[in-house]
Amino acid sequence: MRIFLAGIMQGSHVAALVHDQTYRNTLRDLVQSHWPSAEVYDPFSNHATSIGYDVRRAREVFMGHVDMCREFDLLVAYVPEASMGTAIEMWEAHQHAKTVVTITPLVHNWVVQLTSQAVYRDYDAFAHALKSGAIDRLL
Repeated sequence: MRIFLAGIMQGSHVAALVHDQTYRNTLRDLVQSHWPSAEVYDPFSNHATSIGYDVRRAREVFMGHVDMCREFDLLVAYVPEASMGTAIEMWEAHQHAKTVVTITPLVHNWVVQLTSQAVYRDYDAFAHALKSGAIDRLL
């Protein structure tokens, strides 16, 4: 199984800032402990300095990640607030019949509702869904 960890990076920052990315470790640990043999891809891990990329490099990396969303079995999206890049990744996975599960308080957001097979308000709810087999049943 191949799992893509999508999630907020720049969000709505006006300045060239990135949100705290420590959530990625939590997500990676949760999914890797549930599916030990899964390939888990974290787009930030190879691009921690992406905020400084020029437009050509940013386009290359972003479009490459969007392409990956078409191929992975599961996209886990962490969206504590609106994230345009994550929304595009969710859409792309959804359009290619991949499973999308989203961790967000934005449960009424149309993009979240229409692209996700399951929505969890927080890590605990997501972790419970993993342990109970609810996410396995979506795959």
